[in-house]
Amino acid sequence: MQLALKVDVDTRIGLSEGVPRMLELLRRYGIRASFFVSFGPDHSGRAIRRIWRPSFILKMLRTNPLRLYGLKTLLSGTLLPSKPIAEENPAPLRAIVGAGHELGIHGYDHVFWQDRLERLGEADIQAELERSMGAYERILGTRPRATAAPGWRCTQASLAVQDRLGFDYASDVRGGAPFYPSAGGKTFDTLQIPTTLPTLDELIGREPLLNDALLSSLRDGLNVHTVHAEVEGRPYLAIFEDFLREVQKRSIKTVLLREVAAVLCANEAHLPTRAVAPGSVPGRSGWVAKAE
Repeated sequence: MQLALKVDVDTRIGLSEGVPRMLELLRRYGIRASFFVSFGPDHSGRAIRRIWRPSFILKMLRTNPLRLYGLKTLLSGTLLPSKPIAEENPAPLRAIVGAGHELGIHGYDHVFWQDRLERLGEADIQAELERSMGAYERILGTRPRATAAPGWRCTQASLAVQDRLGFDYASDVRGGAPFYPSAGGKTFDTLQIPTTLPTLDELIGREPLLNDALLSSLRDGLNVHTVHAEVEGRPYLAIFEDFLREVQKRSIKTVLLREVAAVLCANEAHLPTRAVAPGSVPGRSGWVAKAE
């Protein structure tokens, strides 16, 4: 059994507050993680446009977004100005890399990608990713090697752009074992490593014992658990520490996603091709890309 921790950073507060706390916690437990950061403006407040979705309203009632994200984040891009997530605060990014963790990109404008991807063509998608790649290079001096789509949303167009940009792998989808994706009758070359476990915000209000639900989801082979700097790095930091403590108690080996990708790409003939299509996940509002 292996466990890869994938840390998504969607907001300014996630980068400024959540990431440093998570880095310290991971340091104490001697665990490395794969971080994916949205480098563009924090437009979190614009998610209010999803209010017409019953599933979105139910999630808000269940998870208490004020506690998860804070008032400033919930108003960012509406009553408060949108500010860059990463370029005005590069220190946490350098700390991630300096501590031996992996760092990739998580789109540019998280809300824009999540709400509009289905209507975007390849040129617009490529522009989004290249903005994030450019910010990454300006801050860290190297090119990002991996990407993870905001909201686990990808399309035939975004998969084509990933191939063109030459990422080592992507972690865009929900599902099981790694695979090469296909959509619209075309097979793509960028390895997909799916998130396999539920996320904490999908379990809050649905499961009385959060870590018991997570730990019971672990299976033999590779497990990928996505955590959020805004959630596990802030109000649920103690819950996250309990999870890490139990992982170590069970002697579960932790790995970086880039390490998984390196091994798999060396043996690509043994990897399956699977179709990717929109689907649903219990506890999450709206669609996500799933491996069929």
